[in-house]
Amino acid sequence: MDYPQSKQEEAVVDWRHVFSLLLTALFLAVVIGISAMLLSYFLDIVADSFMHFHESYHTASPKAVPAWRRLLSVTVGGVIAGLVWYAIRRKEPKIVGINGALKGQQMPAWKTVLNVLAQIFYVGTGGSVGRELAPRQLGVMISQQVQDFGQKKGFLKLTEEDRKLLLAAAAGAGFAGVYIAPITGMLFSVELLLKKNSIKNIAISLMMSTIACLIGSLAKGFTPYYWVASADFSRWLLLAALVIGPLAGLAGALAKQGFAWAQKKQASGRILLLTMPLVGLLTGLVAWIMPEVMGNGRAVAQLAFHQENEQLIFFFIVLGLVKFGLTFLTLYGGGTGGTLTPSIALGAVLGLVVSVLFAGVLPGIQPWHFALIGAVALLAASQQAPLMAMFMVFEIAHLHSSALIIFAVAVALSSATAKFYLQIQERRAALKE
Repeated sequence: MDYPQSKQEEAVVDWRHVFSLLLTALFLAVVIGISAMLLSYFLDIVADSFMHFHESYHTASPKAVPAWRRLLSVTVGGVIAGLVWYAIRRKEPKIVGINGALKGQQMPAWKTVLNVLAQIFYVGTGGSVGRELAPRQLGVMISQQVQDFGQKKGFLKLTEEDRKLLLAAAAGAGFAGVYIAPITGMLFSVELLLKKNSIKNIAISLMMSTIACLIGSLAKGFTPYYWVASADFSRWLLLAALVIGPLAGLAGALAKQGFAWAQKKQASGRILLLTMPLVGLLTGLVAWIMPEVMGNGRAVAQLAFHQENEQLIFFFIVLGLVKFGLTFLTLYGGGTGGTLTPSIALGAVLGLVVSVLFAGVLPGIQPWHFALIGAVALLAASQQAPLMAMFMVFEIAHLHSSALIIFAVAVALSSATAKFYLQIQERRAALKE
């Protein structure tokens, strides 16, 4: 039987297109993995040079660093980072973010590199903002440059869909290379950026994240990012998830709104030369008595995961609020950075607070269980990416598989609560217009 010409053409595999996609993905994965490894080394060099501090899951907080040195480090960090951000933003071309690149906008190479280094540098000096945005932006810029070069020279044949896939997968690979979390990197690409769970999207993204993760591990090894006790998650924790989920959903939605407003209204122009040093100075002054507020939030979360003293609960409430406030001010003051790890810190504090309500009620339950549930639930709500949030905490903390059942319930409730709240806010805003 003779098929129509159009069906015959559809059945033919365009091998040049397939090889272009696979070879480009492999090449990008290696380059981005090396870039992620170099960013990790750069962070360590900055932290060691300014504070003689080497961050690890054993020592996440620079509390052993003299208070005056912490103050000086982050203040100088604010001055230098402010100068860099002012210099790269004052003239065209404008800095383009990941979403802009996915829409077809061109990321200026050198400005993107300087923006990425400024983010890592500021976090290394103790600045209060996430460092996970930097490797994602660098990965997307590299992907864009490689694709443009290959197509200009004529040896790459990529569709518009494939170009977008390679950009999103590059962002996930950048994350995976720094945090050694390949599943999270894939889910970030597919769930948060592409929003399409096709086999091709998952396969390409997972392959790139895995390769970048293996290369990035040469710098950090396969040690957990957060250290927690080794224990199963009891089924009784489902009761905790029922409580923490909605609370974290509301708190995550509020955090999402707060961070978004700060970024939208952030300082620009010459005022940036004043605001960033002031934010650095304020961070240093707070860190004089609370060194855990420095950095991307790892120290706050790690402290919460190890806490068993219920009498310190008010200290953690203050610590969580201060951490949110400093991250908000960093973004509002003109800084650029991520909000994933700060959200984990806030969620860990929320979970720890809820653990007090269950003290003595649930047998064999430890406060760090609650802190982890809060961390994953608030992260899911603030990012509106439930699968990514669930596997991120699971991967970087090297948890037992029993945690996934508890996480699933908490994430489902928190995501639904946050979505419901944000939709109500959108309707109210629409009615006011």
